[in-house]
Amino acid sequence: MSIRPVISSTASQPTMEGAGVKLHRAFGFREPDKFDPFLLFDDFRNENPADYQAGFPWHPHRGIETITYVLSGTVDHGDSLGNTGSLGAGDLQWMTAGSGILHQEMPQGNEQGQMHGFQLWANLPGALKMTTPRYQDIKGADLPVLADDDGTAIKVIIGNYKGVASPVDGIAADPQYLDISVPANKRKTFTVDTYRHAFAYVFEGAGAFAAASDPNGVLVEKSIGAHEVNLRDLSGDRTLVQFGSGNEVTVQAGPQGIRFLLISGAPIQEPIAWHGPIVMNTQDEIRQAISDLKNDRFIAVNH
Repeated sequence: MSIRPVISSTASQPTMEGAGVKLHRAFGFREPDKFDPFLLFDDFRNENPADYQAGFPWHPHRGIETITYVLSGTVDHGDSLGNTGSLGAGDLQWMTAGSGILHQEMPQGNEQGQMHGFQLWANLPGALKMTTPRYQDIKGADLPVLADDDGTAIKVIIGNYKGVASPVDGIAADPQYLDISVPANKRKTFTVDTYRHAFAYVFEGAGAFAAASDPNGVLVEKSIGAHEVNLRDLSGDRTLVQFGSGNEVTVQAGPQGIRFLLISGAPIQEPIAWHGPIVMNTQDEIRQAISDLKNDRFIAVNH
């Protein structure tokens, strides 16, 4: 077994999307090979409805899949194919945009006005970019949870972990998406297949991820957002941690515990041509997508 080293730990950056939604972006629109097969990751967390209620009005997608995981509040959605629905706290939506879809996502806070969720974009290989769009809406109650005696909990959002599988299926990137909570001061190790690119996103508490092993086998740790391992100084909220190769990720939780997403997927390793919410392999395909939008053919292709 080999521990994945920490390549980098960076704070997600405030940005604005849609019709004026304030959120934090962990990565996206830069160095797409770095997180292949993933393209973008956003943390939309707000307690002020004015910062999110304008939402994400009608916009197109082609050539990708979008994964929305809601923790607080709701997200109402609709699309050009007539699908409508609402994602509540704990719910998941995997949307395969494929050949093209127009949709909208409108967040609504809970009774306290709080809204929190994540959106991840996954690339599609060239052979599947023009596939028929589809949705997989999964209720939070249907997502399995593995619980350890020490209080560690692993919710399997997507993929299979230790034989426990999410209801989501047929995903090109062969992803694993885990929501992990580790109690205060506990050290835990999680397996990740060696062929996957992997990252963690911390959104509660703090901790230190093992970066390497010294010659005596003692773990040398790199704290999230700090250069020294000192539990009094650990930070973690809204921090992205990228891992190198290996088949294990080890974390030492701080005194308030830690909760993070551990996400991995098989690299597609294909050329990327990117135009906003449209991701293809070539600029000719981007030009065709723009032409389809202008000529009302965007949602007619392969449907």
